[in-house]
This record gives sequence, C-alpha cells and structure tokens, in this order.
Amino acid sequence: MLRLDVNAVSERLALGVQRQVSRAEGEVPSEQEVRDGLRVTLSELGRVRATAKNDDIDEADLPDNIKEILKLIRALRQQIAEKQAELQALMTASGVDPQLQQMRVEALRSELSSLQGALSSAQASLVDALKDKRLSDDQRMQAASLAMA
Repeated sequence: MLRLDVNAVSERLALGVQRQVSRAEGEVPSEQEVRDGLRVTLSELGRVRATAKNDDIDEADLPDNIKEILKLIRALRQQIAEKQAELQALMTASGVDPQLQQMRVEALRSELSSLQGALSSAQASLVDALKDKRLSDDQRMQAASLAMA
C-alpha cells in the first residue's frame, strides 16, 4: 500500500511559496536557508542498499586490512559524491550573495581536493596490500572487483 505524507508535501510547498515571495520582494536568502532548502531522500531500495553497503566486503574472503581499505575507499567516494552535489547545488543557487557564494565554492573545492587526495592514497594502499604474496589470484580479483563497485 502506498503511503503519502501530506504534511511533508504541504510543508515543502509552503516553503517554496515563501521563497518565491521573498525573491520577488528582493530578499536574499542566507546560506543556511539555501542549505535547508536542499533535500535528499532515499527510495526503499536505496535505504536497503545504504544499510547493507559493506556487507559484500565483510563477507569477502580477504584479510581484514584489505577489507578496511575497501570500506575507506567506498566512504571517500561517497563523501566526494556528496561534496560534488553540494557544490553543484551551490553553483546553481540563485539569490545568494555572490561573494559568499564564491567563498563557499572555494571551500568546497578545497574539501573535494583533500578528499580526492585521500582517495588516491587509499587506492595506493590497496595496491600495496594486494602485492602480498600470501593472497591468491582469486582474492586479488575479488578485491579489485569490490574496489570498483
């Protein structure tokens, strides 16, 4: 059975109308108001995947150090995707003070750069860990497959 949360829909609709009226009156929303206006929801499938996102790594026949590196790589990729979405939303936001927007864009780009550096480092650590002579070819293939997922 399909449930529809009418309260949430009406609240978002009311906020949207308020923002349009404010823009028409020349008011500029604060950065916090812009951030509050962004909303991400997960489908039921998305929620299931989010809770079980590392189950495949945990169940893999791999040493614990490689499992931890794989989990770190996934977490960093997730953080990078979130920062990229935040940056995209900020760049397309209208009515934000241009100077404030530019400062926030630069800060997000710096955060993205740091995250991408950490991802490169984690991937290099994985490559080093996969050179362990005790690993079978199947384990190396499994780790590579999990790293790409």
